[in-house]
Amino acid sequence: MRPPTVRKTPGEASAGISTKLAVMLAIASGMAVANIYYAQPLLEQIGRDLGVGPAGLGLVTTVTQVGYLLGLILIVPLGDLINRRLLIVAGCVIAAAALVAVAVSPGSLMFLIASALVGVVSVVQQVINAYAAVLSSPESRGRILGIVTSGVVFGVLLARTVSGVLADALGWRSIYVVSALLMLGLALVLARKLPPETSRGAVPYRRLITSVVTLTIHERAFRVRSLITLLVFAGFGALWGSVALPLTAAPWHLSTTEVGLFGLAGVAGAIGASRAGALADRGRAQWVTGVALVLFAVSWAPIGWLPQSLIPLIIGIVILNFAGQAISVTNQHLIVAIDPTASSRLIGSNTVYYAIGTGGGAIAATIAYSASGWSAVCILGAGLTTLAFLIWAVDRISATRRAPTGRAANRPAT
Repeated sequence: MRPPTVRKTPGEASAGISTKLAVMLAIASGMAVANIYYAQPLLEQIGRDLGVGPAGLGLVTTVTQVGYLLGLILIVPLGDLINRRLLIVAGCVIAAAALVAVAVSPGSLMFLIASALVGVVSVVQQVINAYAAVLSSPESRGRILGIVTSGVVFGVLLARTVSGVLADALGWRSIYVVSALLMLGLALVLARKLPPETSRGAVPYRRLITSVVTLTIHERAFRVRSLITLLVFAGFGALWGSVALPLTAAPWHLSTTEVGLFGLAGVAGAIGASRAGALADRGRAQWVTGVALVLFAVSWAPIGWLPQSLIPLIIGIVILNFAGQAISVTNQHLIVAIDPTASSRLIGSNTVYYAIGTGGGAIAATIAYSASGWSAVCILGAGLTTLAFLIWAVDRISATRRAPTGRAANRPAT
């Protein structure tokens, strides 16, 4: 099919973007994505305050991910049609309003609705990713995406840690007030600092929001990478959507601050993202994926020691985050290569699988934990990762057997 008609400003020249701008985008991405994860170490406090029982706590994570999923489908693809810079700034402002609504929620219904809205507008992080991808030169795209993804990793880690500290000191609502103020400040900074970006795509909105379906059907690379995304992030959802439950129960009885500190063990994810991006630029994205999937699966063995010891849990989290973020960056690198001018559609559609995986993993893990304890959660996580590795391996075997088709590497996205 014909590629979308795109006009580029001088800021989108092939020279790419500076490391300084990439770092600023990384910080913005981290602040945006953090909004999704503030609740995870606070489940017990939120449930007690709003009258939500243990069986319903999985909804806290799920409704946010459902909102995030809707945003991926309805908002992120707009970046291929209208100004991404405007989308980013507007998203930050709306996120601030949604966070205030969460903070003042008098009951569970308003809290869940406001949390879903937070999920919707948090997709600004994916608009930022697409913005960075389209401004990057092909030779440095992996490195730039690695930097931006590193910001996402730190955002997730700090979200869990800072929310736990503030909740113990000032109550769980305080983190949402603080984050709302930060998002407003971020909107002001980005409105002044982001380079102009006036790309337009001659693609109907209806076609944009159905991209996830058409890309899955017609693009093998997108299909394979998105299935890997779904399964890997279902593993993430299984871990972080349920780990607070055994940590706050006997024999540990940890506080929300102490639970949040476990997020710091995932700082290796930032290293994984950075290194994976550089290796992807050298043509080693497939190799990185295979190694990272093996590490991700192995990480569940030490994580499974949680009932007896916390040290193996920390080691497992380090490995899991390192491998998971490496997979995330290589996925984005290979998917954007299908058609860089359609980066919003490609990244947004791929992240639909991320949201489904994370939300589904959290639900499945809470059910597994209620039924059979922490060992069942670990078996679930290891099984999901093993399936992802099998999909990658079958695709690699098939790729070696397929005769060259003559398809251009930058075939326009459907």
